[in-house]
Amino acid sequence: MGMKEVRVNNLSRPLDEPLQVRWCRSFFCRLRGLMFRKRIEFNEGLVLVQQRAGVMNTAVHMLFVFTDLAVIWIDGDNQVVDVVVAKSWHPHYAPRQPARFILECAPERAAEFQVGDQIRFEEL
Repeated sequence: MGMKEVRVNNLSRPLDEPLQVRWCRSFFCRLRGLMFRKRIEFNEGLVLVQQRAGVMNTAVHMLFVFTDLAVIWIDGDNQVVDVVVAKSWHPHYAPRQPARFILECAPERAAEFQVGDQIRFEEL
């Protein structure tokens, strides 16, 4: 199965509001991501799951994404390794450190995550 719903918890600093996201493990789900979306709600998002941690394989593009996004890269130990507000139509963003998970959510959520934060994913 390529997709399920999960709740994202920041164990280092509680989130202002719950963040419930789609868990995307399949190639097609990761490829499509949030392309063609005109907006994203404050409490929704997507986690793109890679088989193994890396920098290049967790790079994202914003082509055909019509809204800015917060992009939070998380390593295999569930620790935040990088955070950016990705601008729509920007060709390429890559984490500063290897990551395994890419959390994409509303750009206003970026301030709720910092490098070093410990994240927990809970299946709904």
